[in-house]
Order: sequence, then C-alpha cells, then structure tokens
Amino acid sequence: MIIGIVCGTLAAFAWAAGFVVAKHGIQIGFSPADLAFHRFFWSGLLVLPLIVRDGLRDLGGVGWGRGFVMTILSGPPQSLLAYSGFILVPLGHGTTIQPACAALSGLILAGVILHESISPRRMFGGAAIILGLLVFGAESLATIGGSGVGGDLLFVSAGVFWASFGTLLRLWNVPGTRAVMAVGTVSVIVFAPVYLFIYGLSALERHSVLENLLQAVVQGGIAGSLPIYLFAHAVIALGGGRAATFPALVPVFGVVIGFLALGVVPSLAQVAGMLIVLFGFQLTLQR
Repeated sequence: MIIGIVCGTLAAFAWAAGFVVAKHGIQIGFSPADLAFHRFFWSGLLVLPLIVRDGLRDLGGVGWGRGFVMTILSGPPQSLLAYSGFILVPLGHGTTIQPACAALSGLILAGVILHESISPRRMFGGAAIILGLLVFGAESLATIGGSGVGGDLLFVSAGVFWASFGTLLRLWNVPGTRAVMAVGTVSVIVFAPVYLFIYGLSALERHSVLENLLQAVVQGGIAGSLPIYLFAHAVIALGGGRAATFPALVPVFGVVIGFLALGVVPSLAQVAGMLIVLFGFQLTLQR
C-alpha cells in the first residue's frame, strides 16, 4: 500500500508541474495542439521500438482497440481539453477542477463499474469535492463570466476522461509500462500525423529552442509518460477508487510550483475551494 501511495503522490506532483508549464506555454503563444504534440510525440518515439519488439500487430499485447480508447482518455485528446481550458481561466482553476473531477468521477466509476465498496465517509468526501468545485464555478461567473465557466467545463471533461482511463486500467488489468507504451505508440502513429498535416513544424518554430525544449521535457517526460506509469501502479496497488483520489493532491503542488515558477498568487476563493477539495480528498482516500 505504501508503494501505491508514493506512486500516486509522485504522479500528482508531475501533473502539477505539467499544468504550470502548460499555462506558461499558453501565455507565450503555444497552442493547445502544440503542447499536446510535445507531451506525447517525443515520449512516443522512445517507446515505439519497445512496442515493435513486443509486437506492433497487437500493440504489445494491449490490443489496438483498447490502446486507442486509452489514448483518447489519457493522450492528446484529453490534453487538448485541459490546455484549451488554460486559455480561458487562471492556473488555479485548472490545477484544482480537473484533478477534483478525476477524483470524484473515479470514485463513482469504481463503485458502478468495478463494484468497489464506497463507505459513507468516502461519499461525504465526494460531496465536499463537489462543494469545492462549486466555489470555483461561482468565482468564474463573478469574475470572468460565461467564458470562464466554459473553461471550467473543459477541465471537468478532462478530469472525467482521466477517471475513465484509470477505471479501464483496473478493469483490463493493464500494467503501467504497457499503458505508457500503448498510449505513446498510438499518439505517434495516429495523432502526430494529424497535427503535422494541420500545423506543420512552423507552429513550433515560432518559439525559441529553449521554450520548445522546456515543453518537450516537462510535458513529454515529467507530466506525460511518467504520471501514466506511476498512476497505473497506484491503481493496481490501491484499487481504482482510492487511486482516483490522488489527482486531488495536484492543487497543493500546483499552487506551490505556480508561485515559485510564475509568481501566480491564488485568489481567496481559489484557496477556499482548494481547501474544501483537499478535505474531501482526505476522506475519499480512507476506507
């Protein structure tokens, strides 16, 4: 169980770092598609030889059907939802709403699909997460307006996608390494050509080598492949329901990294919503 907790916590830290660097990328002119390309193309190239070795025909034993579904839920399409949200709302919304929705919907899916028992304490924790999300929604309406709510809903969708991915990992019993290899391979073979056809490399050439390298390293390694591997281990060790709550740690790491790296100071409403979400997280992790 300790290994599962460590893996889940490290995955949350990696996601938070990815959120902060993604927000920076959006601010300097990268498009959501550019960031998604950096997140999955380079890591996909690294794992592609491993899939070829183990059998490209059946995607290294995962199967192309399952691999494609996993890539939709945790690969470029899911990342596009999250990165697009950063165009509309502040950093604190993304680092809280997406992980909270991943935790909440993961808890629900674990009970409905995986038939894991959900105690009253964990149900109360889920209700607290919903309350915290409502605080963020209220701030969006009051300070940003309809576009802010739209950005929040993009993060909600991204969180549901991720929770569905975690549930399927448990249901299909896919190890972390296999999940990373499958998602990376499908991203390179299916989604990268679409990006290159629409945008070409000229979109990336508008930015410096250093900025592109930053996104490639953080999105492609720290926030891309590594969390999938760690989260899959947490799912196997702790179960889908408990592992699904680890993304709710992202807001804490996101606030710290965002302040240190970008000087972003969260509003009082964001802090209140984050604290409520973390309280709910603590309850949902218990038996």
